Amino acid sequence: MEMGMSLIKAARTVRENAYAPYSKFKVGAALRTASGKVYVGCNVENVAYPEGTCAEAGAIAAMIAAGETEIVEVAVIADSPKPVTPCGGCRQKLAEFAAGDVPLTMATTTGTEERTTVGALLPGSFDSDHMSKV
Repeated sequence: MEMGMSLIKAARTVRENAYAPYSKFKVGAALRTASGKVYVGCNVENVAYPEGTCAEAGAIAAMIAAGETEIVEVAVIADSPKPVTPCGGCRQKLAEFAAGDVPLTMATTTGTEERTTVGALLPGSFDSDHMSKV
């Protein structure tokens, strides 16, 4: 996706492609990497609901498939009364590839936005230091 593109715009656009026939809750996510490229993802449900893929996980998978591993900015959008936050699992996935101070914008389709950081969403995250042998 084009460099310099607004992450909210990219997330809003990909949200329209979400496959959410069961929940009817479409989510779009976009992330920018250190190279400046933007990767997007949308939620994908299946009949074994709630099994499926979150929008953030889809964007991360696209980033990894392209050979990148460092997130520098994130945006998530949904048609909800208040800005949607990434689920717990996606918070951990984001923390794998984003430093704690990486900005995250959460938005509604009506234009309400909230900003935070990946670290604020997942304080005390499980990280690679927990896997180190002493």
